[in-house]
Amino acid sequence: MSNSEPAERAQRERLFFSGMAVAFAVVIFVGFAPTYYLRTLYDRPALPSLVHLHGALFSAWILLLVVQTRLVAMKRTDLHRLLGIAGGALAVLMLIVGYLVAIRAARRTAQIPGQLQFLIVPLGGLIVFPTLVGAAFLLRRRVDVHKRLLLVATIELMNAAVDRLPGVYAADLAPFYPGTDLFLLALVVYDCVTLRRVHPATLWGGSFLVAMQVLRVVLMDTVAWLAVASWLTR
Repeated sequence: MSNSEPAERAQRERLFFSGMAVAFAVVIFVGFAPTYYLRTLYDRPALPSLVHLHGALFSAWILLLVVQTRLVAMKRTDLHRLLGIAGGALAVLMLIVGYLVAIRAARRTAQIPGQLQFLIVPLGGLIVFPTLVGAAFLLRRRVDVHKRLLLVATIELMNAAVDRLPGVYAADLAPFYPGTDLFLLALVVYDCVTLRRVHPATLWGGSFLVAMQVLRVVLMDTVAWLAVASWLTR
């Protein structure tokens, strides 16, 4: 191995993970522009305060991811660790507010066909996201594992934005998990190119993500889930 190889590898990692964070931000903005970020241009009715808080918290997570990847690139690990503590608190708030928003939305639209079934999508995310973030926190000293688990956790958050992309929304494809999983595919390809294998964190984190997607699709039309959804939205 030449002396320049470790530096080149580190540079590739910085570019990839920073690029993924920016890609997340772009898709989030495009997906939610009509209903949130640029909603005043679309003559939309006012949003409840809780929904605004929900949007602000989830936007803050994406912005934090962008900032954190840049801090690592700048070798400011001191600030990165400090913001990591704030990120943990933010994740907890996201779970609480995300649950409240999902339940209130389902109650409001419970009489519309398919809405109780679809409730499993956001609630399932409230299992996947904290599980992966918690694992990333526990394994934070394993940098290669930590950043991959956080990336996969954030991919779970991308479902809502991908579902709202113009072509996806018009085709009524939600939940469009194949589109969301393109981000996971990018991580798998990156691992294969740079490591000549899929990193274990990518493999296990990605497998958990996809398995939970499949489980939600399988369960959403079942009598058991509809009974649970009806109970939650009473």
